[in-house]
Amino acid sequence: MTTGEPGQPRTDRSPWNWLLVLPIVLPLLTFLFNADEPRLLGFPLFYWLQIAFIVVGVTTTTIVYRMTK
Repeated sequence: MTTGEPGQPRTDRSPWNWLLVLPIVLPLLTFLFNADEPRLLGFPLFYWLQIAFIVVGVTTTTIVYRMTK
């Protein structure tokens, strides 16, 4: 594969790729959501924090994609 320039090999060694570790490790930290309070619109912490993890994953993936494009 090439990057579009002849003779240039494709490289995936961008430091931006390390940002993708965040959405993997963050949900594994159980102490973050091991509580019932605070509630957001009546939902316990666990449920709305799972939605926040999705937002973090989409955001970090978008940033890495745009920075390594």
